[in-house]
Amino acid sequence: MAGHVHIVGGGLAGLSAAVELAGSGVRVSVYEAGPACGGRARSYYDRQLDCRIDNGNHLLLSANDAVFRYLGLIGAERSLVGPGRPIFPFVDLGDRSRWTLDLSRGRLPFWLLSRRRRVPGMRLGEIRSLTRLMQAGADQTVSDCLLPGMLSARLLAPFAVSALNTPCETGSAALLGAVIHDSLAKGGQACIPCFPAVGLSESFVDPALDHLALLKAEIRTGCRVSGIEVTGGRIASLRLPEGAVPVGADDAVIMAVPAPVAADLLSDAVPGLPVPDAFESILNVHFRLPQAPVALGTLAQARFIGVVGGISEWVFVKGDILSVTVSAANRYADRGNDDLAARIWDEVRAAIDPALAHPLPADMPPMRVVRERRATFAATPAQERLRPGTRTVLDNLFLAGDWTATGLPATIEGAIRSGAAAVRAFRARDMAGMPAG
Repeated sequence: MAGHVHIVGGGLAGLSAAVELAGSGVRVSVYEAGPACGGRARSYYDRQLDCRIDNGNHLLLSANDAVFRYLGLIGAERSLVGPGRPIFPFVDLGDRSRWTLDLSRGRLPFWLLSRRRRVPGMRLGEIRSLTRLMQAGADQTVSDCLLPGMLSARLLAPFAVSALNTPCETGSAALLGAVIHDSLAKGGQACIPCFPAVGLSESFVDPALDHLALLKAEIRTGCRVSGIEVTGGRIASLRLPEGAVPVGADDAVIMAVPAPVAADLLSDAVPGLPVPDAFESILNVHFRLPQAPVALGTLAQARFIGVVGGISEWVFVKGDILSVTVSAANRYADRGNDDLAARIWDEVRAAIDPALAHPLPADMPPMRVVRERRATFAATPAQERLRPGTRTVLDNLFLAGDWTATGLPATIEGAIRSGAAAVRAFRARDMAGMPAG
Protein backbone atom coordinates (compact mmCIF):
# COMPACT_ATOMS: atom_id res chain seq x y z
CA MET A 1 0.00 0.00 0.00
CA ALA A 2 1.32 3.44 -0.92
CA GLY A 3 0.06 6.96 -1.30
CA HIS A 4 -0.77 9.88 0.95
CA VAL A 5 -3.91 10.00 3.12
CA HIS A 6 -5.06 13.50 4.02
CA ILE A 7 -7.20 13.50 7.18
CA VAL A 8 -9.26 16.65 7.60
CA GLY A 9 -10.08 17.09 11.28
CA GLY A 10 -8.07 16.23 14.39
CA GLY A 11 -10.87 15.09 16.68
CA LEU A 12 -11.09 11.50 17.86
CA ALA A 13 -12.46 10.28 14.52
CA GLY A 14 -9.52 11.80 12.66
CA LEU A 15 -6.97 10.65 15.24
CA SER A 16 -8.44 7.14 15.15
CA ALA A 17 -8.00 7.03 11.37
CA ALA A 18 -4.44 8.36 11.65
CA VAL A 19 -3.51 5.81 14.31
CA GLU A 20 -4.88 2.98 12.14
CA LEU A 21 -2.84 4.15 9.14
CA ALA A 22 0.45 5.32 10.67
CA GLY A 23 3.30 2.90 10.19
CA SER A 24 1.56 0.96 7.40
CA GLY A 25 3.57 2.45 4.55
CA VAL A 26 1.08 5.24 3.88
CA ARG A 27 2.04 8.87 4.35
CA VAL A 28 -0.41 10.44 6.81
CA SER A 29 -1.25 14.13 7.26
CA VAL A 30 -3.82 15.48 9.72
CA TYR A 31 -5.17 19.01 9.28
CA GLU A 32 -6.87 20.48 12.37
CA ALA A 33 -8.39 23.97 12.10
CA GLY A 34 -8.22 24.64 15.84
CA PRO A 35 -5.16 25.25 18.00
CA ALA A 36 -5.24 21.71 19.45
CA CYS A 37 -6.45 18.25 18.49
CA GLY A 38 -9.13 16.34 20.36
CA GLY A 39 -12.33 18.11 19.32
CA ARG A 40 -14.93 17.71 22.07
CA ALA A 41 -12.78 15.19 23.97
CA ARG A 42 -9.88 17.30 25.16
CA SER A 43 -8.48 19.06 28.22
CA TYR A 44 -7.30 22.63 28.53
CA TYR A 45 -5.96 25.09 31.11
CA ASP A 46 -8.72 27.29 32.50
CA ARG A 47 -7.51 30.64 33.78
CA GLN A 48 -10.61 31.27 35.86
CA LEU A 49 -10.08 28.07 37.87
CA ASP A 50 -6.27 28.14 37.51
CA CYS A 51 -6.13 24.44 36.58
CA ARG A 52 -6.67 22.01 33.71
CA ILE A 53 -10.20 20.78 33.11
CA ASP A 54 -11.92 18.63 30.51
CA ASN A 55 -14.31 20.39 28.16
CA GLY A 56 -16.77 17.61 29.00
CA ASN A 57 -17.21 14.45 31.04
CA HIS A 58 -17.33 11.02 29.40
CA LEU A 59 -18.25 7.83 31.23
CA LEU A 60 -16.95 4.83 29.30
CA LEU A 61 -17.89 1.17 29.65
CA SER A 62 -15.80 -1.98 29.37
CA ALA A 63 -17.98 -2.88 26.36
CA ASN A 64 -16.41 -0.05 24.34
CA ASP A 65 -14.18 -2.32 22.27
CA ALA A 66 -13.11 0.36 19.77
CA VAL A 67 -12.06 2.69 22.59
CA PHE A 68 -9.88 0.08 24.26
CA ARG A 69 -8.35 -1.01 20.96
CA TYR A 70 -7.44 2.63 20.21
CA LEU A 71 -5.99 3.13 23.69
CA GLY A 72 -3.98 -0.08 23.27
CA LEU A 73 -2.53 1.10 19.96
CA ILE A 74 -1.35 4.38 21.49
CA GLY A 75 -0.15 2.80 24.75
CA ALA A 76 -2.75 4.50 26.97
CA GLU A 77 -4.92 1.56 28.02
CA ARG A 78 -3.90 2.03 31.67
CA SER A 79 -4.84 5.71 31.73
CA LEU A 80 -8.46 5.04 32.75
CA VAL A 81 -9.74 4.55 36.28
CA GLY A 82 -12.96 3.28 37.79
CA PRO A 83 -14.35 0.93 40.41
CA GLY A 84 -13.24 -2.20 38.55
CA ARG A 85 -16.70 -3.73 38.86
CA PRO A 86 -20.15 -2.89 37.45
CA ILE A 87 -21.48 -0.56 40.15
CA PHE A 88 -23.32 2.72 39.66
CA PRO A 89 -24.24 4.82 42.72
CA PHE A 90 -27.39 6.97 42.38
CA VAL A 91 -29.37 9.50 44.35
CA ASP A 92 -32.95 10.68 43.76
CA LEU A 93 -33.20 14.33 44.79
CA GLY A 94 -36.98 14.01 45.00
CA ASP A 95 -37.08 11.81 48.08
CA ARG A 96 -33.30 11.75 48.83
CA SER A 97 -33.20 7.97 48.42
CA ARG A 98 -29.84 6.41 47.59
CA TRP A 99 -28.90 3.12 46.00
CA THR A 100 -26.15 1.40 44.07
CA LEU A 101 -26.98 -0.48 40.91
CA ASP A 102 -24.80 -3.56 41.32
CA LEU A 103 -24.89 -5.68 38.16
CA SER A 104 -24.09 -9.38 37.92
CA ARG A 105 -20.88 -9.94 35.98
CA GLY A 106 -22.34 -12.70 33.79
CA ARG A 107 -25.15 -12.52 31.25
CA LEU A 108 -27.73 -13.91 33.68
CA PRO A 109 -29.20 -10.88 35.51
CA PHE A 110 -29.14 -12.23 39.06
CA TRP A 111 -28.97 -8.63 40.28
CA LEU A 112 -32.67 -8.29 39.45
CA LEU A 113 -33.52 -10.79 42.20
CA SER A 114 -31.87 -8.69 44.91
CA ARG A 115 -33.66 -5.60 46.19
CA ARG A 116 -30.31 -4.36 47.47
CA ARG A 117 -28.73 -4.41 44.00
CA ARG A 118 -31.51 -3.11 41.76
CA VAL A 119 -33.41 0.15 41.38
CA PRO A 120 -35.56 0.70 44.49
CA GLY A 121 -39.28 0.52 43.92
CA MET A 122 -39.04 -1.23 40.54
CA ARG A 123 -41.18 -4.22 39.59
CA LEU A 124 -39.63 -7.15 37.75
CA GLY A 125 -42.17 -6.80 34.93
CA GLU A 126 -40.65 -3.44 34.03
CA ILE A 127 -37.62 -5.22 32.60
CA ARG A 128 -39.71 -5.65 29.45
CA SER A 129 -38.75 -2.09 28.59
CA LEU A 130 -35.25 -3.35 27.74
CA THR A 131 -36.64 -5.90 25.27
CA ARG A 132 -38.91 -3.30 23.71
CA LEU A 133 -35.93 -0.95 23.21
CA MET A 134 -33.73 -3.63 21.64
CA GLN A 135 -36.56 -4.61 19.27
CA ALA A 136 -37.63 -1.03 18.48
CA GLY A 137 -38.45 0.02 14.95
CA ALA A 138 -36.69 2.86 13.15
CA ASP A 139 -39.47 5.37 13.85
CA GLN A 140 -40.04 4.63 17.53
CA THR A 141 -38.92 6.97 20.29
CA VAL A 142 -37.58 6.00 23.69
CA SER A 143 -40.82 7.14 25.34
CA ASP A 144 -42.75 4.75 23.08
CA CYS A 145 -40.87 1.81 24.61
CA LEU A 146 -40.59 2.69 28.30
CA LEU A 147 -43.09 1.09 30.64
CA PRO A 148 -44.19 3.25 33.59
CA GLY A 149 -42.40 2.58 36.84
CA MET A 150 -39.27 3.20 38.81
CA LEU A 151 -36.92 1.32 36.45
CA SER A 152 -37.76 3.82 33.72
CA ALA A 153 -37.89 6.87 35.98
CA ARG A 154 -34.72 6.14 37.93
CA LEU A 155 -32.53 4.36 35.38
CA LEU A 156 -33.67 3.92 31.79
CA ALA A 157 -34.86 7.47 31.14
CA PRO A 158 -31.77 9.13 32.68
CA PHE A 159 -29.55 6.59 30.88
CA ALA A 160 -31.31 7.37 27.59
CA VAL A 161 -30.78 11.11 27.92
CA SER A 162 -27.09 10.59 28.73
CA ALA A 163 -26.47 8.06 25.96
CA LEU A 164 -28.41 9.87 23.23
CA ASN A 165 -28.00 13.47 24.42
CA THR A 166 -31.62 13.81 23.34
CA PRO A 167 -34.90 13.86 25.34
CA CYS A 168 -36.78 10.57 25.62
CA GLU A 169 -39.82 12.07 23.88
CA THR A 170 -37.86 12.51 20.63
CA GLY A 171 -34.83 10.22 21.06
CA SER A 172 -34.43 7.16 18.83
CA ALA A 173 -35.36 3.94 20.63
CA ALA A 174 -33.40 1.92 18.06
CA LEU A 175 -30.18 3.81 18.83
CA LEU A 176 -30.64 3.35 22.56
CA GLY A 177 -31.45 -0.30 21.92
CA ALA A 178 -28.11 -0.66 20.11
CA VAL A 179 -26.30 0.71 23.16
CA ILE A 180 -28.17 -1.67 25.47
CA HIS A 181 -27.45 -4.61 23.15
CA ASP A 182 -23.71 -3.85 23.31
CA SER A 183 -23.60 -3.31 27.08
CA LEU A 184 -26.32 -4.29 29.57
CA ALA A 185 -27.53 -7.24 27.47
CA LYS A 186 -24.02 -8.72 27.63
CA GLY A 187 -23.98 -8.66 31.44
CA GLY A 188 -22.13 -6.67 34.04
CA GLN A 189 -18.71 -7.62 32.69
CA ALA A 190 -19.49 -5.35 29.72
CA CYS A 191 -20.73 -2.52 31.97
CA ILE A 192 -17.73 -1.76 34.16
CA PRO A 193 -17.51 2.06 34.19
CA CYS A 194 -14.30 4.02 33.76
CA PHE A 195 -13.04 7.48 32.85
CA PRO A 196 -9.65 9.20 32.40
CA ALA A 197 -7.51 9.24 35.53
CA VAL A 198 -6.10 12.67 34.67
CA GLY A 199 -7.95 14.15 31.71
CA LEU A 200 -9.34 13.50 28.25
CA SER A 201 -6.25 14.82 26.49
CA GLU A 202 -3.94 12.81 28.72
CA SER A 203 -5.80 9.61 27.76
CA PHE A 204 -7.02 10.11 24.20
CA VAL A 205 -5.06 12.90 22.56
CA ASP A 206 -1.53 13.40 23.87
CA PRO A 207 -0.54 9.69 23.68
CA ALA A 208 -1.98 9.54 20.15
CA LEU A 209 0.04 12.56 19.05
CA ASP A 210 3.20 11.08 20.56
CA HIS A 211 2.51 7.77 18.81
CA LEU A 212 1.87 9.49 15.47
CA ALA A 213 5.00 11.63 15.79
CA LEU A 214 7.07 8.49 16.41
CA LEU A 215 5.65 6.98 13.22
CA LYS A 216 6.38 10.16 11.23
CA ALA A 217 2.76 11.21 10.67
CA GLU A 218 2.27 14.91 10.01
CA ILE A 219 -0.01 16.78 12.42
CA ARG A 220 -0.86 20.38 11.53
CA THR A 221 -2.94 22.44 13.96
CA GLY A 222 -4.26 25.89 13.11
CA CYS A 223 -4.57 24.63 9.54
CA ARG A 224 -8.07 25.01 8.11
CA VAL A 225 -9.05 23.26 4.89
CA SER A 226 -11.20 25.93 3.28
CA GLY A 227 -12.13 24.14 0.08
CA ILE A 228 -11.60 21.22 -2.26
CA GLU A 229 -11.18 20.83 -6.02
CA VAL A 230 -12.82 17.88 -7.75
CA THR A 231 -11.75 16.50 -11.11
CA GLY A 232 -12.90 13.31 -12.78
CA GLY A 233 -14.96 12.04 -9.86
CA ARG A 234 -12.21 12.40 -7.27
CA ILE A 235 -10.66 15.08 -5.06
CA ALA A 236 -7.70 16.60 -6.88
CA SER A 237 -6.56 19.15 -4.28
CA LEU A 238 -7.24 20.64 -0.87
CA ARG A 239 -7.15 24.38 -0.26
CA LEU A 240 -4.96 25.15 2.78
CA PRO A 241 -3.85 28.52 4.16
CA GLU A 242 -0.64 28.44 2.08
CA GLY A 243 -2.42 27.37 -1.09
CA ALA A 244 -3.60 24.24 -2.87
CA VAL A 245 -2.15 20.85 -1.89
CA PRO A 246 -2.45 18.25 -4.66
CA VAL A 247 -4.12 14.90 -3.97
CA GLY A 248 -2.39 12.32 -6.17
CA ALA A 249 -3.82 9.35 -8.02
CA ASP A 250 -2.95 6.96 -5.18
CA ASP A 251 -3.95 9.38 -2.44
CA ALA A 252 -7.16 9.66 -0.42
CA VAL A 253 -9.00 12.12 1.80
CA ILE A 254 -10.76 11.20 5.04
CA MET A 255 -13.17 13.97 6.01
CA ALA A 256 -13.41 13.79 9.82
CA VAL A 257 -14.92 17.19 10.61
CA PRO A 258 -18.26 18.03 12.29
CA ALA A 259 -21.38 17.53 10.17
CA PRO A 260 -22.00 21.24 9.38
CA VAL A 261 -18.38 21.69 8.27
CA ALA A 262 -18.54 18.61 6.07
CA ALA A 263 -21.81 19.80 4.53
CA ASP A 264 -20.23 23.17 3.71
CA LEU A 265 -16.98 21.77 2.29
CA LEU A 266 -18.75 19.14 0.18
CA SER A 267 -21.83 21.07 -0.92
CA ASP A 268 -20.64 21.41 -4.52
CA ALA A 269 -18.50 18.27 -4.75
CA VAL A 270 -21.12 15.85 -3.34
CA PRO A 271 -24.49 17.47 -4.00
CA GLY A 272 -27.30 16.01 -1.98
CA LEU A 273 -25.03 14.45 0.63
CA PRO A 274 -27.28 13.76 3.64
CA VAL A 275 -25.93 14.99 6.97
CA PRO A 276 -27.65 15.58 10.32
CA ASP A 277 -28.81 19.16 10.62
CA ALA A 278 -30.35 19.32 14.12
CA PHE A 279 -28.18 19.37 17.22
CA GLU A 280 -28.31 19.14 21.00
CA SER A 281 -26.05 20.86 23.50
CA ILE A 282 -24.27 19.53 26.57
CA LEU A 283 -23.68 21.61 29.68
CA ASN A 284 -20.79 20.94 32.07
CA VAL A 285 -20.07 22.82 35.27
CA HIS A 286 -16.69 22.49 36.98
CA PHE A 287 -16.40 23.56 40.62
CA ARG A 288 -12.96 23.97 42.19
CA LEU A 289 -12.84 23.28 45.94
CA PRO A 290 -10.21 24.56 48.39
CA GLN A 291 -9.15 20.94 48.87
CA ALA A 292 -10.13 17.51 47.57
CA PRO A 293 -13.18 16.07 49.35
CA VAL A 294 -12.88 12.72 51.12
CA ALA A 295 -15.47 10.39 49.61
CA LEU A 296 -16.86 7.36 51.44
CA GLY A 297 -18.48 4.08 50.44
CA THR A 298 -19.42 3.46 46.82
CA LEU A 299 -18.77 7.10 45.90
CA ALA A 300 -15.14 6.55 46.91
CA GLN A 301 -15.01 3.41 44.76
CA ALA A 302 -16.79 4.77 41.69
CA ARG A 303 -15.72 8.46 41.89
CA PHE A 304 -19.03 9.49 40.33
CA ILE A 305 -22.72 9.44 41.19
CA GLY A 306 -25.83 9.53 39.01
CA VAL A 307 -28.43 12.13 39.95
CA VAL A 308 -32.17 11.76 39.34
CA GLY A 309 -34.79 14.45 39.82
CA GLY A 310 -32.71 17.55 39.20
CA ILE A 311 -30.85 19.45 36.50
CA SER A 312 -27.63 17.58 37.28
CA GLU A 313 -27.20 14.10 35.81
CA TRP A 314 -23.69 12.95 36.74
CA VAL A 315 -21.28 14.31 39.33
CA PHE A 316 -17.62 13.30 38.97
CA VAL A 317 -15.12 13.64 41.82
CA LYS A 318 -11.75 14.54 40.26
CA GLY A 319 -9.42 15.59 43.06
CA ASP A 320 -10.39 19.11 44.09
CA ILE A 321 -12.66 19.47 41.03
CA LEU A 322 -16.31 18.44 41.07
CA SER A 323 -17.56 18.17 37.48
CA VAL A 324 -21.27 18.00 36.66
CA THR A 325 -22.75 16.95 33.33
CA VAL A 326 -26.17 17.93 31.98
CA SER A 327 -27.17 16.29 28.68
CA ALA A 328 -29.84 17.37 26.19
CA ALA A 329 -29.21 20.90 27.44
CA ASN A 330 -31.07 22.84 24.73
CA ARG A 331 -33.89 23.04 27.29
CA TYR A 332 -31.64 25.26 29.45
CA ALA A 333 -30.43 27.55 26.66
CA ASP A 334 -32.25 30.56 28.12
CA ARG A 335 -30.93 30.07 31.66
CA GLY A 336 -27.98 32.23 32.66
CA ASN A 337 -24.71 30.56 33.66
CA ASP A 338 -24.67 31.98 37.19
CA ASP A 339 -28.27 30.96 37.84
CA LEU A 340 -27.68 27.44 36.54
CA ALA A 341 -24.43 27.01 38.45
CA ALA A 342 -26.03 28.12 41.73
CA ARG A 343 -28.91 25.66 41.29
CA ILE A 344 -26.52 22.87 40.34
CA TRP A 345 -24.26 23.57 43.32
CA ASP A 346 -27.23 23.11 45.65
CA GLU A 347 -27.95 19.79 43.91
CA VAL A 348 -24.32 18.68 44.21
CA ARG A 349 -24.33 19.34 47.94
CA ALA A 350 -27.56 17.39 48.37
CA ALA A 351 -26.25 14.56 46.21
CA ILE A 352 -22.84 13.93 47.70
CA ASP A 353 -22.67 15.52 51.16
CA PRO A 354 -23.98 12.33 52.84
CA ALA A 355 -21.20 10.37 51.09
CA LEU A 356 -18.36 12.68 52.21
CA ALA A 357 -16.33 12.70 55.42
CA HIS A 358 -16.94 16.47 55.64
CA PRO A 359 -19.78 18.48 54.04
CA LEU A 360 -19.19 20.80 51.12
CA PRO A 361 -19.19 24.56 51.74
CA ALA A 362 -22.59 26.22 51.55
CA ASP A 363 -21.21 29.03 49.40
CA MET A 364 -20.56 28.09 45.79
CA PRO A 365 -16.81 27.82 45.07
CA PRO A 366 -15.14 29.16 41.90
CA MET A 367 -16.78 27.53 38.89
CA ARG A 368 -16.65 27.34 35.12
CA VAL A 369 -19.70 26.64 32.97
CA VAL A 370 -18.89 25.02 29.62
CA ARG A 371 -21.67 24.89 27.04
CA GLU A 372 -21.09 22.77 23.93
CA ARG A 373 -23.94 24.22 21.88
CA ARG A 374 -23.64 21.71 19.02
CA ALA A 375 -22.22 18.88 21.05
CA THR A 376 -23.96 16.09 19.10
CA PHE A 377 -26.56 15.60 16.41
CA ALA A 378 -30.05 15.23 17.86
CA ALA A 379 -30.43 11.44 18.04
CA THR A 380 -33.97 11.34 16.69
CA PRO A 381 -35.37 8.87 14.13
CA ALA A 382 -35.46 11.64 11.51
CA GLN A 383 -31.83 12.64 12.10
CA GLU A 384 -30.72 9.00 12.14
CA ARG A 385 -31.96 8.71 8.55
CA LEU A 386 -29.66 11.59 7.54
CA ARG A 387 -26.43 9.94 8.71
CA PRO A 388 -24.25 9.06 5.69
CA GLY A 389 -22.07 6.01 5.28
CA THR A 390 -18.28 6.01 5.00
CA ARG A 391 -18.05 5.77 1.19
CA THR A 392 -19.05 8.68 -1.05
CA VAL A 393 -19.61 9.20 -4.77
CA LEU A 394 -16.02 10.48 -4.99
CA ASP A 395 -13.60 7.61 -5.44
CA ASN A 396 -10.98 8.90 -2.99
CA LEU A 397 -13.18 10.56 -0.35
CA PHE A 398 -14.23 8.81 2.87
CA LEU A 399 -16.25 10.18 5.78
CA ALA A 400 -15.61 9.77 9.51
CA GLY A 401 -17.20 11.25 12.60
CA ASP A 402 -19.68 10.28 15.29
CA TRP A 403 -22.41 11.76 13.06
CA THR A 404 -21.86 9.18 10.31
CA ALA A 405 -23.76 5.89 10.22
CA THR A 406 -21.94 4.09 13.03
CA GLY A 407 -25.04 2.37 14.41
CA LEU A 408 -24.47 4.19 17.72
CA PRO A 409 -25.35 7.62 19.10
CA ALA A 410 -22.71 10.36 19.02
CA THR A 411 -20.21 8.89 21.49
CA ILE A 412 -16.46 8.44 21.82
CA GLU A 413 -16.95 4.80 20.86
CA GLY A 414 -18.82 5.85 17.71
CA ALA A 415 -16.20 8.45 16.75
CA ILE A 416 -13.32 6.01 17.10
CA ARG A 417 -15.25 3.30 15.22
CA SER A 418 -15.89 5.72 12.37
CA GLY A 419 -12.20 6.51 11.93
CA ALA A 420 -11.33 2.82 11.77
CA ALA A 421 -14.22 2.22 9.33
CA ALA A 422 -12.92 4.95 7.00
CA VAL A 423 -9.50 3.28 6.94
CA ARG A 424 -11.05 -0.12 6.19
CA ALA A 425 -12.99 1.40 3.30
CA PHE A 426 -9.82 3.04 1.94
CA ARG A 427 -7.92 -0.22 2.13
CA ALA A 428 -10.77 -2.13 0.48
CA ARG A 429 -10.76 0.37 -2.38
CA ASP A 430 -7.01 -0.08 -2.79
CA MET A 431 -7.30 -3.86 -2.77
CA ALA A 432 -10.11 -3.75 -5.33
CA GLY A 433 -7.90 -1.69 -7.63
CA MET A 434 -4.92 -4.04 -7.48
CA PRO A 435 -4.28 -6.29 -10.49
CA ALA A 436 -4.93 -10.00 -10.01
CA GLY A 437 -1.81 -11.99 -9.23
